Amino acid sequence: MFCKSTPNIRGLHDFLNVNYHLSIIIYQLSLNSTKIKNSRMKLLADKVVLITGASKGIGKGIAIKCAEQGANIAFTYLSSPEKAKEVEKELIGMGVKAKGYQSDASEFEASQKLVEDVMADFGQIDALVNNAGITKDGLLMRMSEQDWDDVIRINLKSVFNLTKAVQRPMLKQRKGSIVNLTSVVGVNGNAGQSNYAASKAGMIGFTKSVAKELGSRNIRSNAIAPGFIATEMTAKLDQEVVEGWVKDIPLKRAGSPDDVADVVVFLASDMSAYVTGQTIHVCGGMLT
Repeated sequence: MFCKSTPNIRGLHDFLNVNYHLSIIIYQLSLNSTKIKNSRMKLLADKVVLITGASKGIGKGIAIKCAEQGANIAFTYLSSPEKAKEVEKELIGMGVKAKGYQSDASEFEASQKLVEDVMADFGQIDALVNNAGITKDGLLMRMSEQDWDDVIRINLKSVFNLTKAVQRPMLKQRKGSIVNLTSVVGVNGNAGQSNYAASKAGMIGFTKSVAKELGSRNIRSNAIAPGFIATEMTAKLDQEVVEGWVKDIPLKRAGSPDDVADVVVFLASDMSAYVTGQTIHVCGGMLT
């Protein structure tokens, strides 16, 4: 009796074993299908975004928001390698490829080298976000030539440097999006910020010119003009001063890095495929 039943037991064992392996294969296929579906739902899936000055503030917010939408992130920092490593680690933890590069965007040769390195590491650059910038405020009467030169060099020349550097790979790809972070001060001016206003106004003119030059190659160029955005820097300001500014904003609040980053995602994605040469104000209605 035992010998006769053995083949049946073996057959049952083989049947269960085959079904077990089939169930694993089906489960893995289901997981892969879900991953592909989720990836397709993200606005920047499979894109590479290069962001200047992204170790803190608005730049960091842009990097995180783009990563949330599936983009691989290359970003620059000028100092504070510890902060840059933390940002890099945070981005990688979100499931995307990320790398920080210590580079000075205001230096022409350094910008060329940066783009070469990013292309070697990532293989493509789909969007450039020119975010790096400084302020050296003061009334024109007291402003030094050095203060003027530094702001123009870092805020405006860096945009020329990086845009010129990414132009070649984007032309080869026959697509690309360039997003320049200007300011409402560049649109409206502000006492005590003539150097900053000039640099940001220059960015707007540059953005429009590049849009006209490169539009036929499917390369778009747009600018974002943030208003009062709450960052680590503004947190050090006197609270009464901040409240005075907020009172004059129709939405009655300061903006956040996420408010700016959401518009960057839109401009870097294919959702803005027919938008170029524009300056989008992210200012809570400050300029109306």
